Amino acid sequence: MERKTARLTVLIDPSKKKAFERLCAAQDLTPSQVVRQLIRDYLQQHGVTYSTQSTVGRPEE
Repeated sequence: MERKTARLTVLIDPSKKKAFERLCAAQDLTPSQVVRQLIRDYLQQHGVTYSTQSTVGRPEE
């Protein structure tokens, strides 16, 4: 898990923001949790690695 955080500011249409926040609340998730997961999925989809990825179950390098 990441230890430090950095802020990412995103501009979004207010009606999309409201719908996103309602959906997140209905799923008992925060918008930040969902955005972090979307970013992790996007990086993985494109084969991008980063230093805080979990190494559980991976052989030592």
